[in-house]
Amino acid sequence: MLQTSKLTSKFQTTVPTPVRRALHLKAGDLVGFEIKGDEVRLLRASPLDVAFAQALEGTLTEWSSAADEAAFKDL
Repeated sequence: MLQTSKLTSKFQTTVPTPVRRALHLKAGDLVGFEIKGDEVRLLRASPLDVAFAQALEGTLTEWSSAADEAAFKDL
């Protein structure tokens, strides 16, 4: 079932109760957003996930061009 939430003028939103329950979220928990094309997944994140993502940010950029995406899309 699709759950919806409205964005405020500051682009903030409330995570709907069914989503919070499904992800076992509570106040202060971290959430992550996984972007694939025009879809975004909301995930429960841990401090380790955040540290790992920050450590990898900006690495391997030599393989991130549109040509690379096209060449490796079927792998």
